[in-house]
Amino acid sequence: MSKNRIDRQTADVTVIIVSFNTKDLTIKAVETLLRNAGDISMRIVIWDNASHDESAEAIRTRFPQVDLIASQENLGFAISNNRVAETVNTDWIVLLNPDTETHHGAIERLVSFGRENPQAGIVGGRTVFPDGSLNVASCWNRMTIWSMLCSATGLSAIFKNSNFFNPEGMGSFRRDEIRHADVIVGCFLAIRTRLWRELGGFSEKYTMYGEDADLCLRARRAGYRPMITPDAQIMHLVGASSTTRADKLLKLYRGKATLIKDHWSQLAAPIGIALLWTQMASRRFGYGVKQRIGGDSSAAETWRRVWKERREILRGYPDG
Repeated sequence: MSKNRIDRQTADVTVIIVSFNTKDLTIKAVETLLRNAGDISMRIVIWDNASHDESAEAIRTRFPQVDLIASQENLGFAISNNRVAETVNTDWIVLLNPDTETHHGAIERLVSFGRENPQAGIVGGRTVFPDGSLNVASCWNRMTIWSMLCSATGLSAIFKNSNFFNPEGMGSFRRDEIRHADVIVGCFLAIRTRLWRELGGFSEKYTMYGEDADLCLRARRAGYRPMITPDAQIMHLVGASSTTRADKLLKLYRGKATLIKDHWSQLAAPIGIALLWTQMASRRFGYGVKQRIGGDSSAAETWRRVWKERREILRGYPDG
């Protein structure tokens, strides 16, 4: 049993969980958080985005020591975290997804790592799947013309363990050592509250996907270098709140288009958008061919839908 305690007045860290229709997963996430956070005092806040699976009622009954905010509408990940962060009076904020299970000492080690590396600004840990295998989606490198060209041509998939052909995925990096990364994923992210407010929190134009990358890239512009540590580990399922794969991809690619427009130069941005178009086109064509020769029809249908929405996707999220 860990020595962590819930202390709203003198907590070291505020842990924010934003949930949507993940009742059982969220309960498990909080159970493991309370059991395994480590020797650290916490305030835990769950923002429920108008779930219709009785999440709010179940969480309120099961965890009276947790602050629950039951929103009457689904405001999305960025806005929800920003609203909770406005109430934070701890030195540190940790973002944690509802489809996670915290391993031993994870929160204590993550915050300690952040304190020991103030130049990082934003820190993350290692994520694994339920069977213990590595889930690489705890950190990424930023998109570049080369990385998008590799993705569009399939090189990053064919040579996924290559740092050269899969630079965004950091190729051969097993997330087993301390290292800088351009992007710390918001499923397990720690940031000093002062820096969060200096950066203005998440940009609320990012309805879903891309807000964590945008935050980290803005931190880099301010002189910080985000880092990860393998000593802080969680299990992460990935995408439990997404209704369908197509729904996730639509938001993911729209987030990518917005990142290109927000963070690439005026000369490079049109090339990035063209490469994003090429990525979607190659997948639409490839899965269509596979379907004709007896392949997965659901994947083909997913990419047909993405391709149909390509113009809206490539416009990105509007400002304001």
